[in-house]
Amino acid sequence: MIKRQIPNLITLCNLTCGVLAIGCAVNGQLANAALFILLGILFDFFDGLSARLIGVSSPMGKELDSLADVVTSGVAPGFILYNILGGCTIAPWLGYVALLIPAFGAYRLAKFNLDTRQSHSFLGLPVPSNALIWVGLALSGIYTQMDDWHLIAIAALSLATCVLMVSELPLFSLKFNFKDLSWRTNNVQYIFLIICAVIIAVLRNWIAVSAIILWYIILSLLTQRRHAE
Repeated sequence: MIKRQIPNLITLCNLTCGVLAIGCAVNGQLANAALFILLGILFDFFDGLSARLIGVSSPMGKELDSLADVVTSGVAPGFILYNILGGCTIAPWLGYVALLIPAFGAYRLAKFNLDTRQSHSFLGLPVPSNALIWVGLALSGIYTQMDDWHLIAIAALSLATCVLMVSELPLFSLKFNFKDLSWRTNNVQYIFLIICAVIIAVLRNWIAVSAIILWYIILSLLTQRRHAE
């Protein structure tokens, strides 16, 4: 009985991290909030992995996982972005755009929980991936140097990623075909990793996390035709 609850306990750790992240964000501690989101996403990875290893996956665990993701990867990054966009002087209401992140995140989780087409790759931007964009922004501290027009651009980006969360854009799988590691078979994955290395080397900052997620989206858009075939 205890064995069956291990994945659920890990999921609850994810949820707890989300609650702590929200508390930090409310108090203006955006870097701490971002770190708790990162920890929660790590727990999110291990709850599914543990369920598969133990062989105890269940419908209840799947629903609990989605609830935790709404808090940690939806509400918490929404609060982070709300704080960042609230610094816009020409549009003081701009922060409310951030409230769309948990709304669209919750809709995505509910929609794709019923979808069985994502066994190999994703359709639309996963909620944790979207959260990592704002985690990178918060940890980098770059937002403190942004003027009003930069903040408006960030708000526009958040609207775009919200739409991507509920879209059916095919995102390529990061998994390599280990039976054939040739460039021809895995060229998209190799290109992705090469540019990721360049991004990290050039930026040398947490904003590289945000840039890598955006690069993942762009490369998926460029290779969308391949997924549709």
